[in-house]
Amino acid sequence: MTKVAFVVQRCGVEVGGGAENLCLTIAQRMTKYWDVEILTTCALDYMTWKNHYPPGLVEIGAAKVRRFRVTKPRNVKHFNRLSEKIAPRLAEASLAEQEAWMKAQGPWSVDLINYVKKHQHQYDAFIFFGYLYATTYFILPLVANKAYLAPLAHDEWTIYMSMWDKLFAKPRGFIFNTPEERDFVQKRFSHLNIEGPIAGIAVEPPAHYSAEQFRQQYNIQDPFLLYVGRVDPSKGCDKLFEYFIELRSQESQPRKLVLLGQPMMTIPQHPDIIALGFVDEQTKWNALAACYLLVMPSPYESLSIVLLEAWLMKKPVLVNGKCDVLVGQCRRSNGGLWFSNIYEFKLVIEAMNKIVTIQLGVQGEKFVKKEYFWQKIENMYVHNVI
Repeated sequence: MTKVAFVVQRCGVEVGGGAENLCLTIAQRMTKYWDVEILTTCALDYMTWKNHYPPGLVEIGAAKVRRFRVTKPRNVKHFNRLSEKIAPRLAEASLAEQEAWMKAQGPWSVDLINYVKKHQHQYDAFIFFGYLYATTYFILPLVANKAYLAPLAHDEWTIYMSMWDKLFAKPRGFIFNTPEERDFVQKRFSHLNIEGPIAGIAVEPPAHYSAEQFRQQYNIQDPFLLYVGRVDPSKGCDKLFEYFIELRSQESQPRKLVLLGQPMMTIPQHPDIIALGFVDEQTKWNALAACYLLVMPSPYESLSIVLLEAWLMKKPVLVNGKCDVLVGQCRRSNGGLWFSNIYEFKLVIEAMNKIVTIQLGVQGEKFVKKEYFWQKIENMYVHNVI
């Protein structure tokens, strides 16, 4: 049986990252076709990469996960200083400087690198999720002749480092999440012949979910916007808070903002902002059923899975107009609108009456059911890997 390794920076049920969840979900699905292992680190916290899980082999659902200790956790202050030093001078930064930044970025695991060096012949293919981390940059070149890269790339300063020109020339193939991601990568690396399928991910709601259960559990009866994901300035949450508080200062009807996800920043103390932290999958689906609108303020995404989940619940979405991927998802689905500033944010929310909201949600659901189903996605991996 074909043996395939999925390589990602961290992996676990408690890991909230989109790339990590994408990798785990795809790996679990592909166990029907391949002997699958996920090669990863013992880290849970993406800021420090501190070892959390024990090293060794475990099973998460149908997928085997082989974890290796992080050799050196990230020194966040040192890494931030390196980023501040290198970001303004990408054109003249040497390869040695860039690779020092990459090593500081992490996660740096000598055990994982040595394992791949020693056991690479046991695997028929390696699929790397995310271009940005040391687990991809330092390991993919070791197995380039049987490596596939799902870059999860978007327009951020880091991708303009020249070291990526060398890395993106190495994989045997690429797998993309959206047309926007593929087009951006092809434009950024126009000197390379980069091609690959647009796979994405399928989403399936649980057999049972209950909006009323969510409302009763958390005593939330007012209409609410829902945000799902890491509560982080890099995800646009600082602007979301600013815009929402400004909106609430100018309206009298009840409205709440509910947050599901690990907080990585201070959340404003406001009577209409409810932060519930990390919740389980069932609670998330109950919340999606209960909200009237999902908001995704992130300026950088390669695919938003939670948009697909919201549309399956027939809920419209409001996204950051500066993110081509999110706007593209809304355009193709006719399931959402976007904002680029506080005035558009307020205008869209105030203009969303019940009829418009229902129609956008219905259109979103039709789009997801047509484009994002497992057999289609599984076939793309089967036919484009090996």
